[in-house]
Formats: sequence, C-alpha cells, structure tokens
Amino acid sequence: MLQVIGIIIFVLLIGFSIGWHELGHLLPAKRFGVKVTEYMVGFGPTIWSRQGKETRYGLKVIPVGGYIRMIGMIPPAKPGTPQPRSRFGHMIEDAREASAAEVGPGDDHRVFYKLPVAKRITIMLGGPVMNLILSFLLFAVVLVGIGLPQPTAILASTVPCTPTVSHPNSVQLVNGACPIGSVASPARVAGLKAGDTVIAIGNASIADWTGLTSWLDAHPGASTTIEVSRNGATKQLPVTVAAVTRPILDDQGQPTGSTKTGGYLGISPSVTYVSQGWSAVPAYMWQITSASAKALVSLPVSLYDLVRNTLIGGAPRSANGPVSVVGVTRIGGQVAAMDEPLKAKLATFLGLLASLNLFLFLFNLLPIPPLDGGQIAGALYESLRRALAKLTGRPDPGPVDIARLLPVSYVVAAVLIGMGVIVIWADLVKPVSLG
Repeated sequence: MLQVIGIIIFVLLIGFSIGWHELGHLLPAKRFGVKVTEYMVGFGPTIWSRQGKETRYGLKVIPVGGYIRMIGMIPPAKPGTPQPRSRFGHMIEDAREASAAEVGPGDDHRVFYKLPVAKRITIMLGGPVMNLILSFLLFAVVLVGIGLPQPTAILASTVPCTPTVSHPNSVQLVNGACPIGSVASPARVAGLKAGDTVIAIGNASIADWTGLTSWLDAHPGASTTIEVSRNGATKQLPVTVAAVTRPILDDQGQPTGSTKTGGYLGISPSVTYVSQGWSAVPAYMWQITSASAKALVSLPVSLYDLVRNTLIGGAPRSANGPVSVVGVTRIGGQVAAMDEPLKAKLATFLGLLASLNLFLFLFNLLPIPPLDGGQIAGALYESLRRALAKLTGRPDPGPVDIARLLPVSYVVAAVLIGMGVIVIWADLVKPVSLG
C-alpha cells in the first residue's frame, strides 16, 4: 500500500515539476506581450482544461512533458523564396502556414519571432531555470532542513556471520548456518546488542563511528576488550576481531576486482541526521551536476549497453544506467515502502525529485531542436549574424528561419521517443531496484 501511495505522490510531483517548468516559459512570454494560446501539462488527450482570457490551461493524460503554445513561433518566408519541391520543403511550408494561421487580426505585434533576441532567450531559458530553482529548493530542504545521515557509535544491529568474497552480505544460509568459509560474527559471539553505545575498544576511546571502524580495520585478528554503555550501565566484553578479506569497490559501489583484508566485528551503526549550512547546497548540486553531465554525454553508450547486456543478454540491470519516468516513479514507490525512519524516506524522496529536476535543467539546455536549448542556440546565431551584418555594412538579415530546422526536430523527436520506449520497456521488464 505504501508503495502505491509513493508512486501516486511521485507522479503528482513530476506533474508539478513539468508545470513549474512551463510556468517559466509562460510568465516571461506574457510579460513581454507574446500571445499564449495554450498552457498544457502532459501530452495526449486532455483530461481537464479551463479557458482563461486568452490562454487555455489544461492537463493531459500522459505526464511526461508539457508545452505552451505561443503565436508566431515560425517567421514568414522571405519575399522571393522559391516554392518547395521536396517532401521536406512541403513539410516546412505547411508548418509555416499553420503558424501564420494562429496570428489573428491585431496580433501582428504579439508574435514570438518579432521579439528582441534577449527576450526570446529569456522566455526559452525560463523553463530550465525554473527546474534549477526547484532543484535548489529541494536540495536545501534535504541538506539544511533534514540534514545528511551520519553514523554514530550507537549500534543499530549485529550481523550473524562474517562476510566472504563470495558472500559479502554476511547473511546466513536458509538452514541458519553460515556459508562455507564464514563463521559467526565476533559481535554475536561477544554478546553485543542493538542499542549498545561503544565507548572504547582496546586502549582506544571511541568518539564516533569513524574512529571505531578505523581501529577495527587496523587490528584484524586482535583479541581485546570492547567497552559499551547498555541501559545506563557500562559493560566490558571480550572480543576477537575477525580478519576478513572483502572486495574493494569503486566510487559507484561496483567491485574493482581487487580485495583487502581488514578487521571485522559484525556491527552496523545507528544514524543521526546533521543539518548542513547553506553553503553546502551549491557544492552538493555541483557534484550532482557533474555526474548528470557525464551521464548525458555517455547516454548513447549506456543505452547500447542496456539493450545488449540487459534486454538481450539477460544481465542484471545496472543502477547507474538510464532510467525513464516510469522507472523513477517506481523507485519513488520503493522509497515510500522502505523499512526506514520517515526522515530517511523523506530525504531520499526529495533528493530523487531534486536530482530529476537538475537533470531536466541540463537536458533542456542541449542545443538541439526541439529542446529549449535549440531555440536558444538559434537566437544566439541570429544575434551573431545581425552583428556581423552591421559590422560589414550589409542589410539586416532578419530573424533566423527556424522552420528549416523542422526536419531535424522531427528526427530528434523520433530518436528521443525511441530511446524513451527502450528505457520504459527495460523499467517494466527489468526495473532498477533499491535492494
């Protein structure tokens, strides 16, 4: 039930993010006098709409995007332009005529293409910037309001067995025995319990979890005494630290092929949430931005690996691969159903939504049509062309004829839809799991 509630909430939040993005286009467009005929969240059949003074506001059934419709997005053809002969030429002319048909009597001064370049860029940049603002606010709630989890020297649990390279999770077999090569964990043998606070081990005082793990890592095989506080009383328990060989993981949590031997007790820490300063928000966002930019650059390779290794080869789904809106929503449901404190669920939930908005900011800035970045790139090219014409004494070349880029827009849209279908299918048949 909690998973279903989480999915519904996340769908609504994605819809809000889309509407928030489109609001970033709508407000400056209206401020600059452009006539906006539609503001829609979603695609496909309309499930609700309301007609305003000149703009129809509505919701559509598929919450994977949205749009505002501004009149005069495509400039008219220049005088003397030859009649189209190719299929693409007729496609461009049809789009140009459809755009001209939206301009009613008295609306000639309210068309998009007549705006100065700076105002057009402001309108197109408004959507991605709204995603960036929302991402910042959500990360601020997580980092400043909730805080980051920090392990403490208070034990949350003990594990039954020592880990091995082949069984790194320290779990028992179905029959209750430890796997071959594994033995009962030193924590269980010593009688450590959840709720114990580690005060000292050996001759070292313990102030936090880092100090405890550092001591254990440096003393494999040591026989010593661990001092804990339990129910207000101090206990000293004899313990023999196990020497355990485990795989070394990379920054993504994947095995590197190397192993390391260190001390092991078989305990896990309780977690407290420590509020961060406001300066931590941009620093944290920069880390996520760098990772998202790398993900965008490597998207074609990741998609190829997803098809070859997972959909065809049957390999497990990589947690670092591409995920669709369906997959992200499903993860949101998993977060809601986790056996974790509410604060942990909320931090993960909001962090997931913040990361999604940050990715949308970057993705929409790609300088390709039909994305916002494609319009921005066209406006910048027009500004450069006009500046060069002025410097060389040539006539103003006028607005860039973006209608000529429509074939590119259709191809890019088809590619994006195809990529989306592949990832959605993977999210349905082999979804990413949190564990």
